[in-house]
Amino acid sequence: MTRQTSIKENLNLRAGIIQAIRRFFIENGYLEVETPLRIPAPAPEAFIDAQDSGSWFLQTSPELCMKRLLSAGFPRIFQICKCFRAKERGDKHLPEFTILEWYSANKTYVDLMEQCEDLVRFVAAGIGSEDLIVFQGNNVDLKKPWDRITVFEAFEEYSPVSLEKALLEDSFDEIIACEIEPNLGMKKPVFLYDYPASKSALARLKNQDNSLAQRCELYMAGLELSNGFTELTDPLEQRKRFEQELSHRKSEGSIVYPMPEKFLTDLKVMPDAAGIAFGIDRLIMLFADSPLIDNVIAFTPEDL
Repeated sequence: MTRQTSIKENLNLRAGIIQAIRRFFIENGYLEVETPLRIPAPAPEAFIDAQDSGSWFLQTSPELCMKRLLSAGFPRIFQICKCFRAKERGDKHLPEFTILEWYSANKTYVDLMEQCEDLVRFVAAGIGSEDLIVFQGNNVDLKKPWDRITVFEAFEEYSPVSLEKALLEDSFDEIIACEIEPNLGMKKPVFLYDYPASKSALARLKNQDNSLAQRCELYMAGLELSNGFTELTDPLEQRKRFEQELSHRKSEGSIVYPMPEKFLTDLKVMPDAAGIAFGIDRLIMLFADSPLIDNVIAFTPEDL
């Protein structure tokens, strides 16, 4: 029996989930778009490595091109596409993965959290799961409202060190992954929100506290599913943040990407908006009750 034959049920489930996602956005007035996979300059982020493709790169996210479409007058858009990130392989990670992104003009990260609730519940109803997901022995209740916890509160509850100390010691990401993430969304989905500004290169800061960014992530049964934020639309501030990210990459000996100049030009006329990246492979893992991402995709890198 081939690996593909052994996961046939999961591949059928995958098709149903992707079809349900498309129905959700089409029924809510979103335009499905396609943007190039191969681009001259990915978003400069310190800890995300793009896969080179000649003198260009395979996209780590469709974010920059989709925001340019917002600037061009397309206010409600979504895309299901492949993204690529170098040096990522594990039980929950692939170097090539499938992502959903959507953007809405005149929305904020609060709206994104509500949209995530509606999307997942719509998908669950479409495949017959209704208000309950059973994942690795955890019963996750999908009934609204879902839980919300700030990053500060999560550090207070689950971290061995304070948020301030984690930022000073550059251990923030490690503590999120190892100490906090495994505890999130075990009974109900939970949004982790209000991230430190230094961890949110493309997000708008909170008006009442510029040390925090309007960023949120969704967790279910310890799995991170999405990363979204109220978008930064100031091109001067965005350039400054990109320069900081590129400086960090240079100091770490990582590839220093070109500045995405055309994106920064279009950002001048981009409307206020919110956008989010949602991991389709991981959502399918949840509905398939699979702890391994390999079990929900047709071909792993090792199959090829």
